[in-house]
Amino acid sequence: MQSSMISFDKDSLEKIKQTFAQEPRLIEIEDVQRIIFVGDTHGDLEASQKVVRDYLKLDNVLIFLGDYVDRGHFSRENLDFLLKTKIENSSQIYLLQGNHEGHRILELSPANFWEGLNSELYNLYASIVEKFPLIAVAKGIIALHGVFPDVKNLEEINQIELGSKKWEQITWGDFAEQKGEQLAPISVGRPLFGRDWFLKIIHRLNKKILIRSHQPRASQFMFDNRCLTIFSSSVYGRERTIAIADLSKPLRDARDLKIKVI
Repeated sequence: MQSSMISFDKDSLEKIKQTFAQEPRLIEIEDVQRIIFVGDTHGDLEASQKVVRDYLKLDNVLIFLGDYVDRGHFSRENLDFLLKTKIENSSQIYLLQGNHEGHRILELSPANFWEGLNSELYNLYASIVEKFPLIAVAKGIIALHGVFPDVKNLEEINQIELGSKKWEQITWGDFAEQKGEQLAPISVGRPLFGRDWFLKIIHRLNKKILIRSHQPRASQFMFDNRCLTIFSSSVYGRERTIAIADLSKPLRDARDLKIKVI
C-alpha cells in the first residue's frame, strides 16, 4: 500500500491535539506480552501500514520511536495514518517524539513536510506532535529517539520542557562507541555522547537495554549489545527493521530481542 484516504480537517486535528495532551512525557508499559519497536518511518507509509497490519494484535503494544515526516514522499499520509490508528487503539500504540516533530522548536533540514503546509495546518500539526511522549519504559527496556537525558530518575522525565537541553538530548542526541560522556554539544551540529554517558545513565535509571533510532550511520549494536539502533523507513537505503521484545522471557541485552526486516 502506498496511499491513504485519511485526511483530517481542522476540527478533527483540534480534537486529536486534546487526546495527546492527556499523555505524560513518560510512558510506562505493563502487563503485555510483546512490544514491537518501530524506528524512523519518515514518510514511508507502507512501512507503518505493514507494522500495524501485522502486529497490532491482542497482547501486543507498538512503540514508534519518532520521525514520521520529511524525507519520504508520504509524510502527511503517514502521520495521519498513525494518528488515526492511535485514536482507535489508544492503549496499544504510542508515538514518541523525534527531532522532526520539533520543527517549530528547532529548525531542521530536510523539512519538506513542514515547509509544504500553510500556516494554519503547520501550527495545528506542530501543536499535536509536540505533545507526543518522549520516552517509554517496560521491564528492563527504555526506548526513545536519540540519547538518554540527564535526569536523576524516571519521574523527572515528565517535567522535561520542549526546547530544553534534556529535550535536545532525547530528540537530537547521537551516540559514539568512544570513551567519555558528552563528546560534542548541539552548538556544533548534533549533540554526541559516548560510552561513559550511556553506562552512567542506564545504571541510574536501572534499565538493561536502550532501543533508539535517529542515527543512520550508527552501529546496530553498541555498548556491549545494550544499545540497539533501528530504522523502519526505506529512505535510508538500508533494510527496514523493527525490534520485538517478548517480555515473558529474560532480557539480558539487545541480542535477546528479535530483529525483523519488514
